[in-house]
Amino acid sequence: MHCWTITTGSIIHGSRSSGRLHILQADLTRQDVDAIVNAANSGLLGGGGVDGAIHRAAGPQLLDACRCIVNQSGPLPPGRAVITPGFNLPARHVIHTVGPVYRDGKHGEHEILASTYRESLRLALQYELRSIAFPAISCGVYGFPKDQAAPIALRELARGLEQGDVAEAFMVLHATGDYAIWLAAAKQLFNTV
Repeated sequence: MHCWTITTGSIIHGSRSSGRLHILQADLTRQDVDAIVNAANSGLLGGGGVDGAIHRAAGPQLLDACRCIVNQSGPLPPGRAVITPGFNLPARHVIHTVGPVYRDGKHGEHEILASTYRESLRLALQYELRSIAFPAISCGVYGFPKDQAAPIALRELARGLEQGDVAEAFMVLHATGDYAIWLAAAKQLFNTV
């Protein structure tokens, strides 16, 4: 497992936060954190990629919990987030968020993607969660260019750490190429490593 770690003090000048941002090449479903984030579809019914892997690892109770949310509130709009228990996962909770389907970058996709990270961190703060792990939201079948998604994600995580939303944020990438993209973005954004 590759791991790169920085503190928010070295990310954002003047920050007194003790939060830590980690970039990992690992399996999101095996992260022992307070919450993992699911790159879900609006129906919260599971699917392929990260979403399917999380539903398989969590067990059938996760689907039941998601159905209950959709039955009460309707489909989850892009950029928003909801929380469920983690059931059979090492993570205590799953925060489900719907990222944008990338069209051409001119239809609010960047702002919606940033909102997925902000809303997930807001829920973590609301539920007093201290550690959270994210996948590369919208970078699979939704087609968001990874080199554009990485700086958006890292900026939002750094901001959340600086504000004290969580103490630790993990960016968990499955593929070596994705890990390299996020690491390069971190080097450029934070002038470190």
